[in-house]
Amino acid sequence: MGGGSVKDVKSKQELDGLVQSGAPVVLHFWASWCEASKHMDEVFSHLSTDFPRAHFLRVEAEEQPEISEAYAVSAVPFFVFAKDGKIADKLEGADPSSLANKVAKVAGSVNPGEPAAPASLGMAAGATILETIKELAKENGSSQEKIGAGDTLKKRLQQLIESNPIMVFMKGNPEEPKCGFSQKVVDILKEEKVKFGSFDILSDNEVREGLKKFSNWPTFPQLYCKGELLGGCDIAISMHESGELKEVFRDHGIDTIDSAGAKVTEAGSGKGGTSAATGLNSTLTSRLESLIHSSPVMLFMKGKPEEPKCGFSRKVVDILAQEKVEFQTFDILSDEEVRQGLKVHSNWSSYPQLYIKGELIGGSDIVLEMQKSGELKKVLAEKGIVQKDTLEDRLKKLISSSPVMLFMKGTPDAPKCGFSSKVVNALTEDGVSFGSFDILTDEEVRQGLKVFSNWPTFPQLYYKGELIGGSDIILELKNNGELKATLTE
Repeated sequence: MGGGSVKDVKSKQELDGLVQSGAPVVLHFWASWCEASKHMDEVFSHLSTDFPRAHFLRVEAEEQPEISEAYAVSAVPFFVFAKDGKIADKLEGADPSSLANKVAKVAGSVNPGEPAAPASLGMAAGATILETIKELAKENGSSQEKIGAGDTLKKRLQQLIESNPIMVFMKGNPEEPKCGFSQKVVDILKEEKVKFGSFDILSDNEVREGLKKFSNWPTFPQLYCKGELLGGCDIAISMHESGELKEVFRDHGIDTIDSAGAKVTEAGSGKGGTSAATGLNSTLTSRLESLIHSSPVMLFMKGKPEEPKCGFSRKVVDILAQEKVEFQTFDILSDEEVRQGLKVHSNWSSYPQLYIKGELIGGSDIVLEMQKSGELKKVLAEKGIVQKDTLEDRLKKLISSSPVMLFMKGTPDAPKCGFSSKVVNALTEDGVSFGSFDILTDEEVRQGLKVFSNWPTFPQLYYKGELIGGSDIILELKNNGELKATLTE
């Protein structure tokens, strides 16, 4: 990985110093096994030349676990944007136009009068990088499917993960951990008094590299419960300290062992059914009722949909997104009264909890089962919950609403920027009829289209659903006398 003015971070001290200096800092967490990291690194290098006032730093996620843990890096590529000594933003995944926009936000334009749109994603990047990025965008849609690991390795990893109800992938073994983070997780599991299996990743490089991709988590140790990734050392510590780990284990029927080795199970973790008298006061009961009914599809979860705080909550969010339904959520970590009260009210002891039209459907296991069997689709349809058009569906409809379609600032009669105006004139002079959409009227379309087309600026011209380009490309086609031919092929 080469870069113009990109530095590799050698220590947390060095990084902390730069961040605290208040200067704009952009961090790229990468991994040698990740193809997307390599592509994004090229974009990263180009941006570093466009924004000379910011520090562009690379961190190899696995080699710098202390830094990765500190910034809660759970997948690569991962970017962190700092300014004035604080973290201003984060970005996960290979999304060049979002990267460019976020860099422009923290690093500002070079001259105050200039727009912050980075040149590096226009002509300066050269055709090759734009091609690479377009390819990447296509692949990225299916990157989750295309885990480099062959199917046999995938099966083996799945079997290892499920070989014990609690499973930790660590450096070394529980008697002799080979790194401080692994040691900590082992200590926590001993304090929680649970039985667990372990696998020494130093003994098997195929598992070590494969698991990073499989779980989309670039560091070790990795802790799993009933086949679900809970997280790394940091997450294990905070869940242990907050008592949440105990809850997760109890909710998933994990037995604890007392000193004599006899199993201890907690009574009263019966699920389902309703209790005649919940013993909750009426104010809390009516508050819970109104929360449950606040949306036709309501999910009580740990964290928010964009930042779930546990694997089980993330799974249900993913399932609802796949089913394309609108839903509201409530973060139970933000309100202890709701968190404890709802367990009693619904007679269901764990989270997440999914409600449809006020009825409890269940937790992540049940929702997953229902999705697999097609039952979830049926219940949603019966309750009259309709699929929403995703933003992507909406953009596709807009793009193909006219054979030649221009996304611009303003309207053809009253353009709101010089570039849009030039493109309108070029099309009109060549007698090309076109449809247009004013992106200033719809922020969702404006931001969505940048990502969808992987093109960070406007105007954007499409022909038969395919992006032709921005104002530079259109004017070049016009000057070469090729515009009309290109748009009537």
